[in-house]
Amino acid sequence: MTERRIRGFHAHVYFGAETVEQARALCLEAAGLFKLAMGRVHQQPVGPHPDWSCQLAFAPSVFADLVPWLAMHRRGLVVFIHPITGNDLIDHRDYAMWMGAVRPLDLSVLSGAETEYEIPED
Repeated sequence: MTERRIRGFHAHVYFGAETVEQARALCLEAAGLFKLAMGRVHQQPVGPHPDWSCQLAFAPSVFADLVPWLAMHRRGLVVFIHPITGNDLIDHRDYAMWMGAVRPLDLSVLSGAETEYEIPED
């Protein structure tokens, strides 16, 4: 089996109605401190994600600084991190990393087809 190349990462910050402003502040602060692309603050489940979420997309070179920062600043929020290799199903199912409670993803919405994402450059 050929090893998949990591092209970038997504960190999904999960939250609910009572923590939406906390999550928004966390994502905005991360976007101000690190080279990343902040997605929309979704106040409904989107894709395979069971909770409201905001996506942070970043290059592999940002991982070593951003992920420990998220661990220290998430204040109880769940953060789901996965690499971007081009196969959403494998990335979400086999390569997942969690901060906080592991949440059940709806993997049925992921086809396993090759996918391209824009990732901020190093």
